[in-house]
Amino acid sequence: MRGWFRVIRRRHCISHRFMAIPLPVKLDRLLAKHDAMGRNQARQRVVDRRVSVDGHVVVRHDLEVDRFSRVELDGVLIRPAQRLLHLMIHKPVGVVSATTDSEHRTVIDLIDDPDKESLHLVGRLDRNTSGLILLTNDGRWSKLLMDPARKVPKVYLVETRDPIPPAAVAEFACGFYFHTEDLTTLPAELEILSDRQARLTLYEGRYHQVKRMFHRIGNRVTALHRERIGGIILPVDMSPGAWRHLTEQEIANTIESTTEDRQSQSL
Repeated sequence: MRGWFRVIRRRHCISHRFMAIPLPVKLDRLLAKHDAMGRNQARQRVVDRRVSVDGHVVVRHDLEVDRFSRVELDGVLIRPAQRLLHLMIHKPVGVVSATTDSEHRTVIDLIDDPDKESLHLVGRLDRNTSGLILLTNDGRWSKLLMDPARKVPKVYLVETRDPIPPAAVAEFACGFYFHTEDLTTLPAELEILSDRQARLTLYEGRYHQVKRMFHRIGNRVTALHRERIGGIILPVDMSPGAWRHLTEQEIANTIESTTEDRQSQSL
């Protein structure tokens, strides 16, 4: 148990860009700050229909605008809209799930985009694990996906050293008690594909959770690959190291599938 505690502490030494996400501001405050006017003057300009957000005239001075909103006053650009990015990448084995690392290549290093420095990771994978990772500069979207209460499903392909006994299906469904964190894991769905291969669906993300769960049944994980997060599936023909932007449908599917999986879990 002490070994698990040490590696859990070392986990925090890697840099993940989660914190510095600008919050939305009220429109009148943004205008007042830009034009060195009072809040009352800013509100009056909105009431006079002189302000547009994303090409639409607005009349609410308390409207909250984020950094992805284009704001204009009298047709003059006050603040440009930042590009909204939602990406998937096929993380290869050996690459670190981080934005910066002094010793290893990171998933950010694999991305060729001028705005990649604005990205943060939506979850992570161990260095020796491959598969789907999501990146974004949309803090609201990533918060939604990482909210433990939403129980977003994550699907893994697992290979093991020894044969997987049929009884393991029920054990994973019951959950395992982790002494270090003093908790029992949520019910997980284990589908045995062959003697030493299985597909595992988790609804939470604990440190080295898959490896620790198989350790509890006396087995060892020899290869681990993430296939899906929510409604986003890693294409089978996507090469390790490849990345692309998510489609609007994929982004929508993630939110929809999260709701559906929550409902099925409660039945």
